[in-house]
Amino acid sequence: MTSLVLMKHTTTRLLFWSALILGVSGSCGGPARSQNQAGQTQPNVIFILVDDMGWGDVGVFWQNQRKDRNDRSEPWQITPALDELAADGAMLTNHYSAAPVCAPSRASLLLGVSQGHANVRDNQFDKELQDTHTLGSVLRGAGYHTAAIGKWGLQGGDSAARGPDWPAHPSNRGFDYYLGYVRHSDGHEHYPKEGIYRGSKEVWENTTNIAEDLDKSYTADLWTAAAKRYITQQAQSSDDTSPFFLYLAYDTPHAVLELPTQAYPEGGGLRGGLQWTGQPGHMINTASGTVDSYVYPEYSAATWDDDHDPATPEVHWPETYQRYASACRRIDDGVRDLVTLLKDLNIYENTLIVFTSDNGPSEEDYLPRDTYIRNTPDFFNSFGPFDGIKRDTLEGGVREPTIVSWPARIPGNRVIDEPSAMYDWMATFADAAGIPAPARTDGVSLLPLLTGEVASAEHPVYVEYFQGGATPRYPEFLETHAGRRRNQMQMIRMGDFAGVRYDIQSADDDFDIYNVVTDPQQSDNLAGNPAYLGMQDSMKRAVLQRRRPDPGAPRPYDSALMPAMEPQSLKTGLRWSAYAGAFPWVADVSGLTPSAEGASDLPDLSVMNHAGMVVYEGAIRVRQDGEYEFVVRGDGPFLLRLHESLLVDGSHGYQPGQQVSATAMLKAGFHPVRIYVLKKTGNEKDLEIQWRGPGAVLATLVAGDLYRQ
Repeated sequence: MTSLVLMKHTTTRLLFWSALILGVSGSCGGPARSQNQAGQTQPNVIFILVDDMGWGDVGVFWQNQRKDRNDRSEPWQITPALDELAADGAMLTNHYSAAPVCAPSRASLLLGVSQGHANVRDNQFDKELQDTHTLGSVLRGAGYHTAAIGKWGLQGGDSAARGPDWPAHPSNRGFDYYLGYVRHSDGHEHYPKEGIYRGSKEVWENTTNIAEDLDKSYTADLWTAAAKRYITQQAQSSDDTSPFFLYLAYDTPHAVLELPTQAYPEGGGLRGGLQWTGQPGHMINTASGTVDSYVYPEYSAATWDDDHDPATPEVHWPETYQRYASACRRIDDGVRDLVTLLKDLNIYENTLIVFTSDNGPSEEDYLPRDTYIRNTPDFFNSFGPFDGIKRDTLEGGVREPTIVSWPARIPGNRVIDEPSAMYDWMATFADAAGIPAPARTDGVSLLPLLTGEVASAEHPVYVEYFQGGATPRYPEFLETHAGRRRNQMQMIRMGDFAGVRYDIQSADDDFDIYNVVTDPQQSDNLAGNPAYLGMQDSMKRAVLQRRRPDPGAPRPYDSALMPAMEPQSLKTGLRWSAYAGAFPWVADVSGLTPSAEGASDLPDLSVMNHAGMVVYEGAIRVRQDGEYEFVVRGDGPFLLRLHESLLVDGSHGYQPGQQVSATAMLKAGFHPVRIYVLKKTGNEKDLEIQWRGPGAVLATLVAGDLYRQ
């Protein structure tokens, strides 16, 4: 039976916001760092996001197995630093990107919501990231200094916009410092100034274009050197003792597959490895030598059995794949350099590092066809044991190689097979910082899984995406998948099972259903098995109950009626829970102990006369099928969820008395509702909810409209 209250669960150690979070200091080997209310030192956080690296590209996930098999017709690459990072922490083997292409995937990551709620969907590159809570603003609200380095692509504005004219420049979305490529297309070139394949590009430090000074600066090296400079400044600062959050977004190995100028500098950390020199024309210490020239020796000398005949001589890898493997290895060297730096600064133990990719591996390379063969992910089987690549919602397009290290809290050599999603990181980082996540996040904290301290709740995984074309016809792919027409696609994970729909025509289309634990290649479609009819129905219902239509990304199921909950014995009114405290935003209070509880016929803010959160839970009764409009007005910020859909969001930038409205297509019956209200002062009294159905006039909700268990 469907539960009346579909609550998200987070770790019970979540603590409500307190001024103490900034007022208590502690030591982690460097300058004093802030502590949360539980007295735990807040970790520094580094989120490393790479571009188009597949689940199968990382040694410890897949490539090491190929090496161990020593099949000369199946070449392999190595990632020793990432393997070591995994040994120090945890591998998330069932971690999903939010979308199978970069812009929507990164938007969902930064906003902490699935593609059912993100304002950037499909191929909306350079679209303005929604002005609401982001990873940067949430951690800045927890007392962190925040920085973004590398690829952005979510700035908005017209094609002529520059610097401060971009409405969603990182500095306007929660980041104190930024250095990198703002525009999406700039990230297709890995030498900003020379522009071998795509012309010169712009690199912005905050709102200043510094590209003119970046001679011979290979971007993977540039971002690593900039990250090292930033981390060192933060760790050694005597004026700013706050922890830091660094979003380090590489633009490799995607796109032109350009090479570095030279071997990675010896050593690493404070005195070795990559260094930021700050000298125009030689801004980093690898800005010399020959542009696009260095292939790692183990790859330039590598040979393989290209004709699958051991009796014939092996041949050298095609240069395209020498380039791809070198790009991946350069990132690996950068990770080692960063870890060495953290150890040199004595902050490694209390730094939470996440490494993952934005989507599955790509066929794109932008190399001249008269010189190089096309890059295809099946040379290294970059998609691992799965079918699908970038732009597919099959496992190979959305399951990503994810490694998490936090030596102070996460035991080494952990392998976590439970499913999770990219939008879980906002809740996870908030949990680590000791603050509640915004209630609008679709994610759930991963800390219980990572630390092994308590069992974790279910982590919903949902993907929607549109792309023309078809899944490639690689020999490794099943015939049922190869050449499959894409168009409108969806993927939902429920426990061990993934539901996948391609070329969707309506909400009634059946999902293909696969047990991706026992059948990772998705060869056995269970949809025709009568035992899975209930799961089929559950998937169809769930994808309508956890999303909102977006006019910029129309779907064939946008006008489908949201299914009601299963019948239950209910009584009129809502249950409410009050949580005292100075919350920084409309907060997810899952796991917190309420200061008071009760029931009321309607949302009544007088149940708590001091600052805090009030949450109302129950169901709204819809008497006939159709389109319903909801209009909400209050004395302060609020958020209303219907099922898991973010129906009315007044949680960010809300002005008292402002009306916020939304429409929903609803099936007759009872629909679970959850209403979050932030009382900043305790004096807020008013929250008015009006609605109207087919042929009706706008009217205020009355007691007979709301029900509870």
